[in-house]
Amino acid sequence: MAAVNVYLYSTVGCHLCEQAKTILWPVLQQYQFRLSEIDIAEDDKLIEQYGTRIPVLRVANYSNELNWPFTAEQVDAFFAGLVAV
Repeated sequence: MAAVNVYLYSTVGCHLCEQAKTILWPVLQQYQFRLSEIDIAEDDKLIEQYGTRIPVLRVANYSNELNWPFTAEQVDAFFAGLVAV
């Protein structure tokens, strides 16, 4: 399987985003996916789209998103669905 890029929409100082990363890291390592953080504060359209929902998890080339709050089990199920495709 090709490398999978996972995006975490967040912003600086977001304590929920820090919690999300703590949940994400072990699951990302299990799947060997790469995480990129996207700071929504740098783009007005991203602020409009994600401002009240961050942290939000999204995978490149897929339209599905996983909104906070999420558990490790939910992240695992989200990623497992990608592997099955």
